[in-house]
Amino acid sequence: MAFSEEFLEELSRRNDIVDVVSAYVPLTKRSGSNQFGLCPFHGEKTPSFSVNTDKQIYHCFGCGKGGGVINFIMEIENLSFPDAVRFLARRAGMAVPEDDHDPDRGKRARMLELNREAARYFHAQLMAPTGAPAQEYVRRRGIVSMVKPFGLGYAPEGWQNLTDAMTAKGYTRQELIDAGLARVGRNGGLYDYFRGRLMFPVIDVRGSVIGFSGRILSDGEPKYLNSPDTLVYSKSRSLFALNLAKKSKSGYILLAEGNIDVVSLHQAGFDSAVASLGTSLTPDQARLMSRYTTEVIIAYDADAAGQKAAQRAIGILQPLDMKIKVLKIPGAKDPDEFIQQNGPTAFRELIERSGNQIEYRLEQTAAQFDLGTDEGRVGYLKAAGKLIASLPGSVEREIYGIRAAEKAGVSKDAFLGEVARVRRQNAAAARKQRDREATAPLRAAQPQSRELRFENVRSAMAEEGVLNLLCRFPEQFGSLPLAGADFTSPALGGLYEAVMARVRQGRSVSMAALSQQFSPEELTLLAGILQHDEISAAAAQQAMGDYIDKIRAERDKAARADDLRGYAEKLKQTKGYGS
Repeated sequence: MAFSEEFLEELSRRNDIVDVVSAYVPLTKRSGSNQFGLCPFHGEKTPSFSVNTDKQIYHCFGCGKGGGVINFIMEIENLSFPDAVRFLARRAGMAVPEDDHDPDRGKRARMLELNREAARYFHAQLMAPTGAPAQEYVRRRGIVSMVKPFGLGYAPEGWQNLTDAMTAKGYTRQELIDAGLARVGRNGGLYDYFRGRLMFPVIDVRGSVIGFSGRILSDGEPKYLNSPDTLVYSKSRSLFALNLAKKSKSGYILLAEGNIDVVSLHQAGFDSAVASLGTSLTPDQARLMSRYTTEVIIAYDADAAGQKAAQRAIGILQPLDMKIKVLKIPGAKDPDEFIQQNGPTAFRELIERSGNQIEYRLEQTAAQFDLGTDEGRVGYLKAAGKLIASLPGSVEREIYGIRAAEKAGVSKDAFLGEVARVRRQNAAAARKQRDREATAPLRAAQPQSRELRFENVRSAMAEEGVLNLLCRFPEQFGSLPLAGADFTSPALGGLYEAVMARVRQGRSVSMAALSQQFSPEELTLLAGILQHDEISAAAAQQAMGDYIDKIRAERDKAARADDLRGYAEKLKQTKGYGS
C-alpha cells in the first residue's frame, strides 16, 4: 500500500522517536542530541543503542540496526510496513488513508480470520463427542477449567476434517496451505496438518490467533507439532501464553518447557507462565519477555535435558540486564508433577527460595567434578574461577568466590587471587581486540549486512560522505557531477540515485519520507551514515568536493589496475607462458 509522504511525515511528527522507543528501551544516557540504552535487537551490557532527537533516527553501534520510527516499530513488533503505520496512527489518534487494493494487508487479515475460524472449529470439536480422547486427556491432566481461557481444542483423526470445514466457509486451498493448516499430498490432494492432537492456539499480545501448537495424546513423536512460519507467525519470535502472562501482577515471568506445563501452572494460580514454541529459547523471545518484566524464573524439567536447556536460556537472558532465577524441583520431574504431589503453596515457596543464576551455575559446575579428589577440586576451581571472573561487581565476586573456595576446601585468598588473574587475562584479551579494531578502520567501516558489503571500502567511505551531505544539506546540492554508476557500492549508488532524484524534484529526504521507498536494510545503512554530523553547512561544499575527488581517484586507480592485469594477461599469452 502506498501512503502519501505528507501523511508519513505527519505520522512521524506525532510519534516522536524518543517517546516511542522509550516504551520499549529505557534510555538512561545522554550525549548531545543522542540518548542511549541497551539495544532491544541484540544482547549487550554496555548501551550502544542510540536515538537521535534532532534527526528522528535510531542506530545501534553494536549490531548496526537503524532507521526511523516506522522501521523501529516494524522490527520490534514484527509488523509489515503498512501495519507499523497503522500501529503508530492508532497511537497518535490519526486516521489512516486506506487503500482497498493493498494485497499484503488483505492477505494478512484474511489469514488471521482463517486462524480464528480454525481455532473455533478445534474448540467445537473438543466439546463435541468426537473430542472424547482429548476430553479424557484434559481431565487426566486436571486442566478442565483452562479450556476456555486458553481456547483449547481438538484436531480429530482423519485427513480432511478441518480442510472441508474451512473450504465450506469460503477459504481457498492456497489460503489453507499458506496458513500452515493444510499440506499437499503425493497425489496432489489436500490433507490436514494437525490430526489427533490437543490444540493450543498461539495468540499474540494483541489478541490475534497467529498459529497453533498440537500435542499428541499418547506416546509418539513429535510430542508437539507447531505451525510453520507464515506471514503472521514466527516461532522464534513468539511465546505461548504471553498474551495472558503480560497481565500478571506477580512481577516475574515463569519460563516453562511446554504448552501443557504452562496451562497446568495457570490452573494452579501461576498466571505468569509462558513457553517457547518448538525451539530452545531464542534471543528474540528473550527480548520479547524483557518488554514485560525485569525478572525471569526458569522452570524447566528436572532431567538432564531440562538443566542443559536452562543453561542455554541463562546465556540468552543474561545480556538483557534482567534478574534471572532457576527453579530447583526436588522429587518431581517437572513443575506440574511437583504441584500435583505437594500443592500450589509448596510450589510458591519453591519460587520464593529459587536461587539466582550464579548460584545455579556454580552448583551445575560443581556437579561435573569429583570434589573428593585433588584433580576434581582443581577442575572445579578453574571452571568456577572463569564464571566468577565474568561478574561485573567486586562484591559479587568476593561473595561467590568465598562460597566456591569453601566448597573446594581452599583458602579464599588463594581462590580470589585466581579470579583476579583470570580477570587480568580477560582484560588483556579485550585490549588486544580493541587494538585490532582500532587498527582496522576499513574493516570496521563495512556494513553489518552481508548483502551490502563494500568491495572498495576507501571509495565507499567517500560515497557515504556524499550521501550524508546530500541528505543533511539538500538545498546546497541540487546538481552533482556524479551518477550512481560512479559508486563502487551498488547499495550506496542506488541510495544516491533515489535521494538525488528527490532533491532535484524538491521532495523531502526525511527518514519518514524515505521509509516507504527503501528496504529495512537500506534504511539501516542510511541511518548509520546520518549518525555522522561533524561537517557543518559552511564546510559542506568543500567536503563534497573532497569526497567526489576521492571517488574519482579510487575509480582511476581501479581502472589502471584493470589495465595492468589485462596487459599482463596479453603478454603471458603472447610469450606462451603457462603452456
